Amino acid sequence: MKILAAVLAILATIIGAAMFWLSGNMDSLMKTAIGDYGSAMTQAKVSVDAVKISPADGKGTITNLLIGNPAGFKTAYAIKVGQIDVDIDVASVARDVIVIRRIAINAPDVIYEKADAITNFDAIQKNIASYLGPADSKKEGKKLIVEELTIRDAKAQASAAFMNGKTVNVSLPDIALKNLGKAKGGISPGELGQEIAGALKAKLTSAVSFDRLMKSTGEALEKAGSAVKGLFK
Repeated sequence: MKILAAVLAILATIIGAAMFWLSGNMDSLMKTAIGDYGSAMTQAKVSVDAVKISPADGKGTITNLLIGNPAGFKTAYAIKVGQIDVDIDVASVARDVIVIRRIAINAPDVIYEKADAITNFDAIQKNIASYLGPADSKKEGKKLIVEELTIRDAKAQASAAFMNGKTVNVSLPDIALKNLGKAKGGISPGELGQEIAGALKAKLTSAVSFDRLMKSTGEALEKAGSAVKGLFK
């Protein structure tokens, strides 16, 4: 029993030290993971300036997230957002499925661009799907459940190939999603990325008519405000 108690004490010390190290380095680890993992999944540059998560209550912020465009697009980025608020169930971090109570994406800048045959959001979703592999393949690693995800006050723009990277403004309704991954017992970060990109694409698709936008090619771009009037639903 003394030997067992000693072993348990050593394990407790190791776990305590690991938790202390993680609490001090979690922010930098998450920042690196978002950049590296996000870039690999989307085949576009993904970066954040800072991640601040409280190890005590799991609440925090991600600042200045940038998701660039895959190759073949002319606009500067797909999404840029100054602040994302998160609320993580700290008790779930040690489990196989991490529960995120809330993700609030506040006032993102979104650019919806169509190249010759595909939009940037279609390309991002395609790249993520390719990274994840077949739906029935088993991937190791943590799974996620997001109880609430909101995208509010988005500033959206649309662009087409002939516009050479220039854009016109469009309105984008707020988005609210609940219990992402719950029915499956958790989803991977890549699958969560697909869910978010898909929700954004659905709203953008209903807001933008690229067919009508293409008919404005004969107008001078500086007169786009009048030339594309009524192009958006």
